[in-house]
Amino acid sequence: QVQLVESGGGLVQPGGSLRLSCASSGSTFSINTMGWYRQAPGKQRDFVATIASGGSTNYADSVKGRFTISRDNAKNTVYLQMNSLKPEDTAVYYCRATQPGRLYWGQGTQVTVSS
Repeated sequence: QVQLVESGGGLVQPGGSLRLSCASSGSTFSINTMGWYRQAPGKQRDFVATIASGGSTNYADSVKGRFTISRDNAKNTVYLQMNSLKPEDTAVYYCRATQPGRLYWGQGTQVTVSS
């Protein structure tokens, strides 16, 4: 089993920045891809960014050039640096980790972009 705990969410003004963290614990040795997803009120959960164990990354078009995903394998932690935030980035952000045949989610952290 793997446990994921997100942190770093909060209220920020448009144009501001936030850095989310996701710390993993438990049986982390075989985690391959980690990623971030988000869910706005009344909407489905959407892909934001992923990073593979080797470091390759993928981003949703809506966040390319503004968000950066990174990973510290020694700390079993994945980060999401979010810059130039927009009101439409407001959502609960969830961390996800995959192992062969298994999928894990964190509890989510709220990000609100508002003036």
